[in-house]
Amino acid sequence: MSAATPPPVIVLVRPQLGENIGKAARAMLNFGLTEMRLVAPRDGWPNPAAGPAASGADVVLANARLFDSVADAVADCPHVYATTVRKRGVTKPVVTPEVAARTIRGEAGRSALLFGPERSGLETDDVALARTIVTVPINPEFGSLNLAQAVILVAYEWSKGAGLASPPTVDLDPPGSQDELEGMIGQLDAMLETSGYYYPPDRVPTARRTLRTLLTKPGWSSQELRTMRGVLSALGGKKQPKG
Repeated sequence: MSAATPPPVIVLVRPQLGENIGKAARAMLNFGLTEMRLVAPRDGWPNPAAGPAASGADVVLANARLFDSVADAVADCPHVYATTVRKRGVTKPVVTPEVAARTIRGEAGRSALLFGPERSGLETDDVALARTIVTVPINPEFGSLNLAQAVILVAYEWSKGAGLASPPTVDLDPPGSQDELEGMIGQLDAMLETSGYYYPPDRVPTARRTLRTLLTKPGWSSQELRTMRGVLSALGGKKQPKG
């Protein structure tokens, strides 16, 4: 993303429920977007139901700006995208969220993404203000997305090029040595021999081979091998030291 390209603005057009505004704010902050604009929310603003639904995305709600019209909300944005899954009688480019995000990252100036009310989506007049339509590839037999789902799909695509931190990696224990593994297998084999598990005699080679195959499939770590041998020792009646 160019240093001159600010993150896109999320514009919720006539949202109906405060809970959905809060959930949209949560989706935004998950992927590094913080600027929300609200156009004529049905139940007014601020809405006490938005806070709990935001689950900590309070900075988005606190800075949300209220507008009377879509035109006012996007007046400072040279690039306006309307999200809709419905066909419109307006001839405009239609792109996926991935393509839209890539274009936004390469454009100078502020971009706005419009999301319509929960029940009906954006109206034709709202879409007419946009220069591009964003449509999510979706099951034609069930094209129902709630507001937060729509926001998170678009926000995620934008975030992939935004340099957000990746989830921390967890270092795995190195695999145990062959000698350690053989020690565990030998211990188990001796215990099974003593217990009379290997019967009848003509099946002993097959049984031993099957157990070895089973035990050598995973990459046992040293800790796992020590744990298993402790289990075997306990099963064999050897008391483990305390403390």
